[in-house]
Amino acid sequence: MKTIRYAFVRSLPIMAGYIVLGLGFGVLLQSKGYGAGWALVMSGLIYAGSMQYVAIDLLAGGASLISAAIMTLMVNARHLFYGISMLERYKDTGAAKPYLIFALTDETYSLVATTPVPDGVDKGWFYLFISMLDHVYWIIGCTFGALFGSLVNFNTKGVDFVMTALFIVIFTDQWLNSKNHIPAITGVICSVICLLLFGPDRFIIPAMLSILTILTLLRKPLEEHMEREDQKGDDSHA
Repeated sequence: MKTIRYAFVRSLPIMAGYIVLGLGFGVLLQSKGYGAGWALVMSGLIYAGSMQYVAIDLLAGGASLISAAIMTLMVNARHLFYGISMLERYKDTGAAKPYLIFALTDETYSLVATTPVPDGVDKGWFYLFISMLDHVYWIIGCTFGALFGSLVNFNTKGVDFVMTALFIVIFTDQWLNSKNHIPAITGVICSVICLLLFGPDRFIIPAMLSILTILTLLRKPLEEHMEREDQKGDDSHA
């Protein structure tokens, strides 16, 4: 119970963002003539916010499966880098690993990768509960949006900013709770440089590659720094 309570508390910011954005998706899907059943299936089986919004236009335009597959790969290519960084955390998760891989969204990755796991909380179950809770929030938001989309006048303009605001909240929380800000600073600088060089439509992959390369080169110094900080903390409590 302690593990699921901790996971629920840590996932509350995700719940707020997912339900609001999911409602927007459900309303938009319903406005294109697709009901709550479609919203339930898409949110449960696709579970990719940005891709689901793209999928609405693909469905409405009668796009081929090949076109949809190529678009999905382009939109979600960043998850390749997420997966590489999660190899160590997920290596002992057993039968839950396939679902953990499937449920690794941007926001779930942020929580799993940076949230400290206190004593008495099982890491494997914590990762699973975080993934499942976030998935449930998204399903609820999408399904309710499609169910009640025809009953309310909902303007979806600007709803995608919910995810940007959510990332800002997560980043701020991680910054305040982290002793080492080098990874965060590296991410911001690389993203800004790649945004200026490649533009808003093409900067994500170069930014992820540059961040991965720099942090890989700095991995050993960063780990040594963290070990020294942990040792200082232990000495201060002794």
